[in-house]
Amino acid sequence: MTTYDVLLHVSRTRARVAGRKRAVTIGLALAALLAFCLSLSVGDFTISLLRVLPAAFGSGERGEVFVIQSLRLPRALLAVLVGAAFGMSGAVFQSLARNPLASPDVLGITAGGSLAAVMGLTLLGLSGLPLSLAATIGALLTAALIYGFAYRRGLSSYRLVLIGIGVGAVATALTQFFWTRAHTHDAASAALWLSGSLNGRGWENIEPVVLMLLVLIPVTLALGKQLNVLELGDDSATAVGVPVQRARLLLLVAGVALAGAGIGAAGPVAFVAFVSAPVARRLARSPGPALLLAALTGSVLVCVADLVGRTALASTEVSVGIITGIAGAPYLLWLLATTNSSGQGD
Repeated sequence: MTTYDVLLHVSRTRARVAGRKRAVTIGLALAALLAFCLSLSVGDFTISLLRVLPAAFGSGERGEVFVIQSLRLPRALLAVLVGAAFGMSGAVFQSLARNPLASPDVLGITAGGSLAAVMGLTLLGLSGLPLSLAATIGALLTAALIYGFAYRRGLSSYRLVLIGIGVGAVATALTQFFWTRAHTHDAASAALWLSGSLNGRGWENIEPVVLMLLVLIPVTLALGKQLNVLELGDDSATAVGVPVQRARLLLLVAGVALAGAGIGAAGPVAFVAFVSAPVARRLARSPGPALLLAALTGSVLVCVADLVGRTALASTEVSVGIITGIAGAPYLLWLLATTNSSGQGD
C-alpha cells in the first residue's frame, strides 16, 4: 500500500467517524426533545403532544397553559439541564483519569457537594443560587482533598478511585450526622433533596443552574481538544505542546463545577454522570471524551427517569435519583466484574 493509499484510508475513516458522530448527536438531541415533550404531556392531566409546545409559549386552552407553564415546564427544563451537567462532568472525569470508574459519584465528589449543600440547607437555611454555590464549593474542596491524597509523583487512576471512595464514605457519614441533628422540617427537606429529586421544583430553581451552565459548558467544550490529547498520556501531550498540569487542573475544576451545579439544583442524582459517557461512546462507536454526546445522553436519562418516577406509581411520586440508582447499579456491578477480570484495576 502506498503512502497516498494510507492517507486516503485515514481521511475516509475520519470522515466516517465524524459523520457517525453528527448522526448520533442529532439522534440524541431529538431523543432529548421527545423526552422533554413527553414530560410536558404525561401526568394526571394528559395533554396532547401536538399541543404541549404551543402551550409552553402561552397558546391554547387556559388550563393547559397553566399546567404546562407553571407545573411541568420548569421541572422538565431542570431535568434537561441537570442531566447535561452530570453527563458532561462524568465524561470529563473518566477521560482525565482514563478509568471508567472515575465518575463524580464513585470518586466521592458528589458526596462532598451533598455534604456542603446539606450543611447549608440545615444550618444556614440556604436555597437557590447560594445552595448551588455551596454544593459547588463543597465539591471543589472534596476534589482538592482527593487529588492531594492521591498524588504521588503522578496520578494513578486506581489510587484516585480508592481514595475517592474513602473520602466519599466520610462525607456521606458527615451528611447523615448533620441530617439527623437538623430541625424536623429541614431534615425532611434534606431527605427529599438527598434522594436526588425534582419534586416541587419551580422557576426559582432554574436561574442558578442556567447561569452556571452558560459559563461552564462552553468553557468545558473549549477545553475538550486538550482533553483529547491528555488521553494519549502525559508524555505525548507534552510533546505536542499541551501544558499538562494546567490543562488537567482547568478540566478538573470544570468537571467538579458541573457536578456541583447539578447537585445544587436537584441533589445527588445517582449514576447519571457514571453511565452517560460510556453510553455516548458506545452509540458513536468512537473513543474520546464525547463531551456534547455525554451531556445529551444525561439529559435523556434524567428526563426519562423523572417521567417514570412521576407515573410509575399512581399514589405517589418516586424521586428521579431512585430511578437512576435502580437502573445504574447493575451497570456498576457489571463494570466492576469486567474491569477486574480484564486486569484494568491493577
